[in-house]
Amino acid sequence: MSRERGPRHHRAPRLGPQLAAAGMAVAVLVLGAAFLPPALGVEDPRPNVIVIVADDQSADSIPHVPAVMPYLQDRILDPTDHWVAFPNGFVNSPLCCPSRTTMLTGLYPHHSGVQDNADGHLIDETATLATWLDAGGYLTGLVGKYLNRYPFERGPYVPQGWDRWWGKQQGGAESVYYDFTLIEQGMPVHYGSGETDYATDVLASKAYRFIREAPAGRPFFLWFAPTAPHPPWVPAPRDEGEYANLVVPSSPSTGEPDVSDKPAWVQALPPFDAARLAEVREDRRRSYEALRALDDAVRGIVEEVRARGELEETVIVYVSDNGFSFGEHRWVNKSCGYDACLRVPFLVRMPGVAHRVEPAIVSAVDLAPTIAELAGVEPTVPVDGVSLVPLLRTGDGSDLTGAVFAEWVGDESVPGWWELRTARFAYIELATGERELYALRHDPYELVNVVDDPRFMHDVERLAAALAAQRAA
Repeated sequence: MSRERGPRHHRAPRLGPQLAAAGMAVAVLVLGAAFLPPALGVEDPRPNVIVIVADDQSADSIPHVPAVMPYLQDRILDPTDHWVAFPNGFVNSPLCCPSRTTMLTGLYPHHSGVQDNADGHLIDETATLATWLDAGGYLTGLVGKYLNRYPFERGPYVPQGWDRWWGKQQGGAESVYYDFTLIEQGMPVHYGSGETDYATDVLASKAYRFIREAPAGRPFFLWFAPTAPHPPWVPAPRDEGEYANLVVPSSPSTGEPDVSDKPAWVQALPPFDAARLAEVREDRRRSYEALRALDDAVRGIVEEVRARGELEETVIVYVSDNGFSFGEHRWVNKSCGYDACLRVPFLVRMPGVAHRVEPAIVSAVDLAPTIAELAGVEPTVPVDGVSLVPLLRTGDGSDLTGAVFAEWVGDESVPGWWELRTARFAYIELATGERELYALRHDPYELVNVVDDPRFMHDVERLAAALAAQRAA
């Protein structure tokens, strides 16, 4: 969450010591000046950037004991590697389309206009990470899921700014893992139901191809967005039953027995019995199995970059478009204002930076300005997020507010809501007029709504004023 909404000029990217030792200068934009490519024969010193966006991955899945994504977990826990893990990473809207739009634009849903899964056609495709980096000299590529309902009844088109495009055409639940169509450089190509058609593997092969074919000496930007582990949680054939004996514990909020303090929409949810509890545990276990192929894809991407000799010149971001509630507060799905829906895996591999766990509160809206600064380009519109580059490089979080703003436009299941989440509190205002406050230090599972507790009166007043200001910005 930014302190203000307005133009922000990014600090010059500071690359790792390997580049500094080579005497390479970083080209950045200053005061909005146009990007000037390196002189002929001079290698572009800016880093490659790879963003891996999982689909509906719950934050509990990584790190996890035992590991359900063993390769990625080993990497992020390796003290000799350069991963920075953000355990307090959140999305700003817990639904696929608005969240992905926020990542690509740096805008909150009420500013981008994309507030629901039916709104993807409203994104301004002239002002995204793709157009900014493409204009700045990057080779850009997207593999996988773009926005829900793509191609928006426009025919098999390629959005502006993308040099290479393997975009997954919108389909039903049956097309999440098999029987799907990719728009490959503007041409529709259908994949069937054979073992070799498993979506995560098909998309991974396209990502490897993009990395292999990227020209030397020119930085690239890859947006890799498989549909795993989205429901219906179908693992690759090789991973079927891999976690059949995995014990899946439940959060204290799973099937929450007393929801009398919750808003009416939660109170209307049926209570859990033993069968329902077993069902959501099985769903979570299946989601873990669906992550195995994605873990293989992460390994393959890293190895392809390593084979180019560019691993220490490549920034890798791993994130999910939203979390997923497996029965927390009796809710199974996303779009809720609770931790299970909002908290996501948020991991960054930054060459030259020491491995660490960074406790700062960050969110999806910060990705676009972060990547823009790394690439030395300026967003063409004012953005809502802030660059995390100073935090990643030096631990300087002075641009951060210590709070995340999140919102949901509402539907027939979950009414609209707006939220401020800090280290101490989760404060939610619903379109129904109901309010919630959770004192997270004592109640991390959001079991007791204390919004009417006199002891928290001043906290409610302060948070309500801050939320009103954020909504009006």
